Amino acid sequence: MTVSDPGSSPDPESVVSFVRALADDDLHRLAEVVRQVQIERAIDNGDHDAIIAAGFESGFGRDGLGVLPWVEGSVIVCPGGMVSKSKTSHRCRFVSVDDVWVWDSGLLLREDKRSSPGTTEGFRAIALVPLVDGTELDVVTGRARSGQHSVDHVVSYEVRGGELIEVSQRHVTPANMR
Repeated sequence: MTVSDPGSSPDPESVVSFVRALADDDLHRLAEVVRQVQIERAIDNGDHDAIIAAGFESGFGRDGLGVLPWVEGSVIVCPGGMVSKSKTSHRCRFVSVDDVWVWDSGLLLREDKRSSPGTTEGFRAIALVPLVDGTELDVVTGRARSGQHSVDHVVSYEVRGGELIEVSQRHVTPANMR
């Protein structure tokens, strides 16, 4: 594959042919390079301060919990939060990224956390993760009663072609948890 003009891009068909001809090891290395470039662009593109500020304005429902995540430029905005009813009872909604809570994810670019406004105890958080193809997200809604935590609902997404695609929703009941 050659590019005659350094400022131009090769045609997509040439790129696909080149990728198909790669050995397996080279294909894995290329996939990692593509993932790294997507992460770097997410870090470099956009005003993360402005995205987070807007997230705190529009990222929470009347119930005080985070709304579903959305794409802003080259990042995924992941609202999360907890609303306490008492010391042993709360409702919460958080995002996991590739089966790890967003705050522990290696993809986490930034997370800002604030106390919830009003009289209820709790907090709200906005986390930013890069828009990387293949990334899987679960939005987990749960509650704690008498110190026992349970999951009520899970909405799952996958990043495909630079878009956040919902792939499933499920309600979790005690019978489903076996």
